[in-house]
Parts: sequence; C-alpha cells; structure tokens
Amino acid sequence: MHEKERHRIILSAIQDRPVVTVVDLCSLTGVSEATIRRDISTLHMQKKLRRVRGGAEAITPPQFVGLAGRPFSVNETLRINEKRAIARAAIEMCEDGDSIIINGGTTTFQMVHPLANRRLQVFTNSFPIAEHLLKHSKNTVMLSGGTIYREQNIILSPFDNDVTRNFYAKRMFMGAQGLGPIGLMEADPLLIQAEQKLIGQADELVVLVDSSKFSQRSSLVLCPLDRISTVITDDGVSDKTAAMLAAADVKLIVANSGSIQEKGAAS
Repeated sequence: MHEKERHRIILSAIQDRPVVTVVDLCSLTGVSEATIRRDISTLHMQKKLRRVRGGAEAITPPQFVGLAGRPFSVNETLRINEKRAIARAAIEMCEDGDSIIINGGTTTFQMVHPLANRRLQVFTNSFPIAEHLLKHSKNTVMLSGGTIYREQNIILSPFDNDVTRNFYAKRMFMGAQGLGPIGLMEADPLLIQAEQKLIGQADELVVLVDSSKFSQRSSLVLCPLDRISTVITDDGVSDKTAAMLAAADVKLIVANSGSIQEKGAAS
C-alpha cells in the first residue's frame, strides 16, 4: 500500500475514534508497526494529527463516533476481481421471486450488477446497494431504518423493534472482517448487534469473503461456523481452510473469473 493511501486511512480512522492505536492502524493497513509509527510522525509534523503514546488522535476530536474498520471507499478498491467473481457465484443461488437480505459491504455490493436482470425482494442495510438497485433493476428494495454511518455506507439501528423484524428471507448474504474455526468475526459491537438481528430473519446464511479473510481475526465473534450454510470465496483458499469448513458441514463454493467449483461436505 502506498504512503498516500496509508495516510488517508490513518486520517480517516482518527476521525472515527478519539484515539487510534498503532496496532489498530496496522490491522487497517496491513503494514508493520515501524511503518505506521513513521507515518504518524510524518502526519504529526504536518499538523494533520497529534502523536500520542501508542497511537494517534485527531487535532479536533470527532463529535460523531463511527464504526471500527476500513472505510467503504478504501475496501472497494481491494481484491476487486475476486469480489466480482464471488458476487456472481452468490447470484447463481438466487431465483426470481426469492426474498433475500444483503448486508452492507464491498463484496456484497458487487452483487448489484448481476442483480440487474433479476426480480427479487431485497432487504438491505446498505445505502449504495439500495440506491443502485433502485436505479438499475426491477427488484423490490426495502431499507432498514437507523443511522447512516458514512465511512462504511451502512445503516444501523440499536433498537429491537425496527423494520428488520418484519422481513423474512430465504437467504442472507454477508461479508465479514474475518472467518476462522471459532466462527464469523466483525470489528465493531454495533455491527454485531445489528447483523445478529438480520441473521435471525434468514433461513440460510451465505458468507462472501475473499481468501485473505481466513487469516484475519477480530476480538468479536458474530456467529459460530455451524450457523453458516455456505461460504463463497476465491481460489486462493487453502486446503486447511476447506477442511475446516467441511468439518463444520459448511458448503464451500470456490469462484474465479473462469469457473465456479463446489467443495466440502455439502458438495
């Protein structure tokens, strides 16, 4: 990742939280602590942030606290070919007339293009997904209510009695911060709370993650592996990961630009 891109991520992160640690920034950018410390020093000298022990803070503390994790605008540029292939494989699971939930994210956002030729009932908490489908498809679209988090382009509600409880779906499609033996992981407690409500409204949970997500971890577990019906990923997935999913009776679909393969217990 180039220096300018790292600086943009760092400056975005400190607008979300009062203080961001070096460890947090390493997770967001994928570079070493030494590199992050140099970036913080540079931005401190440029008076774009304030260096503090173990991390950095904004010159003017944010009035609105956002969600943990990389911004949508950054994530949508990463591993784009893999995300498109994964999204195409996800749409092949849908038939006209289905009711589905699409959770906000940059991999699930790629579903909007093949959805242009479908007629489904789509519930989403993603502002860009809803906007695109309304403009470029004949799908019926329902948005969740709540606060729009600009960095992630997602709408979240802290209330139990919101419209989420009134929508039933055959399948829910979602991405994740990470996926491992312990289950599906996310980076923010508010995301966990909102997404658990959505998962409860769907018969099947289909997880769309590129192969890099199997090596990423978070301190927050969204759901165990046995709640997941299907995982769709790219051909970078390891045999060890495939075996882990098969042991949990999770179907694995491997998508690439040329073909789609099924592996695992349910294939």
